Amino acid sequence: MKLSEIKSKLKQLETIAFQLPNGELVPNHFHVTEVGKITKDFIDCGGTVRHEEVVNFQLWEADDYDHRLHPEKLVHIIELSEKVLNIGDLEIEVEYQGDTIGKYNLDFDGKNFLLTTKQTTCLAQEVCGIPEQKPKVRLSDLQKEPSCCAPNTNCC
Repeated sequence: MKLSEIKSKLKQLETIAFQLPNGELVPNHFHVTEVGKITKDFIDCGGTVRHEEVVNFQLWEADDYDHRLHPEKLVHIIELSEKVLNIGDLEIEVEYQGDTIGKYNLDFDGKNFLLTTKQTTCLAQEVCGIPEQKPKVRLSDLQKEPSCCAPNTNCC
C-alpha cells in the first residue's frame, strides 16, 4: 500500500485497527511512534547495485490503555512527515514488536489495515544459477488425458 492510499482510507474511517497475519488485532491503545523514510542502498549477490525507499511506520503499544489514535491525527502525522522529510508516494512498511521487531507490508480489507508477511528472495537468480521453479503437476491430472496406447486403441 502506498502513502496516498492509506491517507485516503484513513479519511473514511472513524477508528484505526491493524490486524496481524495470524488474525489478532494490534491492541487499540497502540501508538505510531515513527513515520519516516527508509533508504536502502545495497549490492545484491549478482553484483547489481540497488536502491530502495519505503515509508516506515513503527507501531508500539504502551501501558497507556486510555490512548486511542484517531484517523485524523495519523493523517496529520503523515502529512507533516511528507513535508518535513520530503517523502514521496512510497510503499509503506510497518514495524511491530513481537518476539523481535517484525516488518510487514500493509493492505486493507475495508475495515482493518492488514499487516501482511514479507519474504526474502534472491534478486539475481539468473546470475546465481538458481533454476526457475518447475510447475507442479498432479499425476491424477495426467491420467485424464487419453493415451494412444490405452487398451482397445489398436496402436500397439
